[in-house]
Amino acid sequence: MRAVLITPPLPSHLRAFEALALELTRRGHEAVFVTEPGVALQGGMAQAALPGPPARPQPRRLPAEILAGARRTGRLCRDAPPVLRGLAPDLILGDQMEPASGLLARALGVPLVSVACAVPMDPEPGIPLPFLGWPHDPSARGLRRNAGGERVADLLMLPQSRVIRRWARTWNLGDLRRLQDCLSPDLTLSQTVPGFDYPRPANGARIAQLGPFRRGQERQEFPSDIRPDPGRPLVYVSLGTLQGHRAGLLSRIAAACRQAGAQVLVSHAGCLSEDRARAIPADWVRAFVPQQAVLERADLCVTHAGLNTALECLAAGVPMLAVPLTHDQPGVAARIARCGAGLRLQPWQRGSSRIRDAAARLLSDPRFRASARGFAAQADRWPGAAGAVDRIEALVSSRTRATG
Repeated sequence: MRAVLITPPLPSHLRAFEALALELTRRGHEAVFVTEPGVALQGGMAQAALPGPPARPQPRRLPAEILAGARRTGRLCRDAPPVLRGLAPDLILGDQMEPASGLLARALGVPLVSVACAVPMDPEPGIPLPFLGWPHDPSARGLRRNAGGERVADLLMLPQSRVIRRWARTWNLGDLRRLQDCLSPDLTLSQTVPGFDYPRPANGARIAQLGPFRRGQERQEFPSDIRPDPGRPLVYVSLGTLQGHRAGLLSRIAAACRQAGAQVLVSHAGCLSEDRARAIPADWVRAFVPQQAVLERADLCVTHAGLNTALECLAAGVPMLAVPLTHDQPGVAARIARCGAGLRLQPWQRGSSRIRDAAARLLSDPRFRASARGFAAQADRWPGAAGAVDRIEALVSSRTRATG
């Protein structure tokens, strides 16, 4: 089987897709990424780059990010068809956040499997869009509120919607407008785990909850130059690979957690200068740390509520204080609070006293750690990338039998 993989060039998405590609090749299949020029992959993955100059760096502000995403979708739809015809794939693995994968699969008649690197976008009555931190509410009131949120999303995503509609009309695919219109009707591979996402009784059967595709197999060592006092709690603070530049918020979190009696380790993912990093009032500030090893020692993680970090915390049995910033992080934070593994702070709740009180509560109330450890007890059975490829192979096999 030859699979083509299409994903936005975001670090966490690329790493998840690389894990899928590695498992596919391990089983004797071919896996080829179709990307814009200049996208660097790890592990020597096969790659077919589109013609033309490299894309601009990913912007940080949401409006510019949406415009960049619309340009990327348009470029894929314009330039990828001859590349795909040359590759003759048996399957397209498409990131849910890149609608070009669904448009191209439909236009070329290639089976599509959607990949949810973040919270699944698959529509479900009562579940708000991932960027909304609202609860699951299938009542009439909840459905009305979700519909209002979707109208706002439609306005924000108008540049992307225009590109989707233009290419759907060009290829006679019907009236497709939204990201959700471009998903696979057959299978979504999700990194969420049972008990974490909201219930999906209507459309959840096509979603395979598999856990992180990329899980560290090698034992990580805790940094030798960081020596926490075993008699005091250790709080690990990370805002992910794209938000580590928020020095003011990192400083406020560090100071508040120290006021709560904790030792604090901050990782800024290389987003700060040495001078700005030194100004953060934490016990230790690092550009990067071996996160898995740190979580094994931590008593609490203060996180931006990126799904990868949230799942790593659950796998380690570490409670979380979620401070969501953008994208699907509000939805992830709502699920952290719902499953009992942590608390979340809304944007208007991020003063020092609120952060201090929330951290103190999480460190003193054993119920949060007990909930996180309940997930950790199941982590070894999360199928991850191997389970994803099992589902892919089963889908391709069933289609082959149906057409043969």
